[in-house]
Amino acid sequence: MVVPARRVQRRVTLTEIAQALGVAPSTVSRALSNPNRVSPEMYERITSKAHEMGYTSALLPAAENRLARGTIALVLPNLTNPFNLDVIRGAQAQIRAASYLHLLVSTEESLPMEEQWLREMARTVDGIVVSSPRIDDEALRAVAQIAPTVTINRGAPGLSGIVIDTPAGLAQAVHYLNSLGHVRIAYVRGPHGSWTDHTRYEAITAAADEQGVDLVAVGRYQPTLANGAAAADAVVLTRATACIFFNDVLAIGALDRFRQLGVSVPHDLSVVGCDDIFGSSFSHPPLTTVTSPGESAGRAAVDMLIGRFSTRDRAERIDHISAHLTVRDSTAPLQR
Repeated sequence: MVVPARRVQRRVTLTEIAQALGVAPSTVSRALSNPNRVSPEMYERITSKAHEMGYTSALLPAAENRLARGTIALVLPNLTNPFNLDVIRGAQAQIRAASYLHLLVSTEESLPMEEQWLREMARTVDGIVVSSPRIDDEALRAVAQIAPTVTINRGAPGLSGIVIDTPAGLAQAVHYLNSLGHVRIAYVRGPHGSWTDHTRYEAITAAADEQGVDLVAVGRYQPTLANGAAAADAVVLTRATACIFFNDVLAIGALDRFRQLGVSVPHDLSVVGCDDIFGSSFSHPPLTTVTSPGESAGRAAVDMLIGRFSTRDRAERIDHISAHLTVRDSTAPLQR
């Protein structure tokens, strides 16, 4: 087998650059990933030595004979949720338009796998976009210190990213359900460690308190159709007349199970999902959900990352994308 030359060529490390300059590796890392954290003189010393030693990074000009300008990794929790496929489409379009290579990684909802892959990729790719990361803020910041990193649906001090305002859309859902007469609403929660679930739950709780609605939190579920069916059994026990699910995958999985249990949607129970994935408009019944523009988020995240390649400004920044409630046939006025 013939191995491409770039794969066998030894990569100059940050530690080697630091040793050549007599500074700490962390100083080199800060200069190349966050220039504002070192003096202009130190930045020039480090980048000059990096060029001299052949260090390759998207923060430095690409070699003239490269077909691609660099490599961007897109890291997602799974490839089964259609929302993530929307993110991929948007990100991939922007990556291709900017002449970068695209590395797609699924962490299979595994926190240890996510942390390991992010740490390893930070030293081999030019930049990272990570969607709905599960690892803690400190670990994410450590990755961002090594390679430019942008998050989707994760806000934390020291990190930059794109946040879709689904919590506001779900608060809107609570107000809408209450206007239909529902005063006891269940919320089926998402995975442990999910920042997205945490922010959605906070928004739903605040809206329920404001409206005088009795809110019942149900479980913690990985977003699969099978888990949606399992959650449906738990929802029935709450005696709620309406239910909001962490996302559409769980909600659609629950719809089939409700039919098996003899629970009519929306006459016995109103159901709301989140994300407006492909399939939610022709589920049975069509699902009321919060429309969340995943493709736009993917494009915006890549634009933000590439913008950081060409500027020395590494200040943290969070951009918001709006979301809204889309009403379909899975919700109806409370049957007295």
